[in-house]
Amino acid sequence: MAKKKSKTIVAVKQENEKMTLSDALDSDVLLKLKDAKKEMTAKIEAEEAERQEQLRRERKEREKNKSFAELLEEYGDSGSKY
Repeated sequence: MAKKKSKTIVAVKQENEKMTLSDALDSDVLLKLKDAKKEMTAKIEAEEAERQEQLRRERKEREKNKSFAELLEEYGDSGSKY
């Protein structure tokens, strides 16, 4: 009888080791965590898009405010001639 009990205890322990975190959590808690992950991902993507847009606007503003000498220095005589 003792041998049979020890085998079932070992089987239960192996079964518990295979359990994942998602198995241990309730389905509603798991859904809340997934929703929070989606929201955070969307927020990060929106912040990155805003940062890229800000950089683009700054580059455009700097280009607009360049003097003739700066433009000539940057582009030189590489322009087409009439």
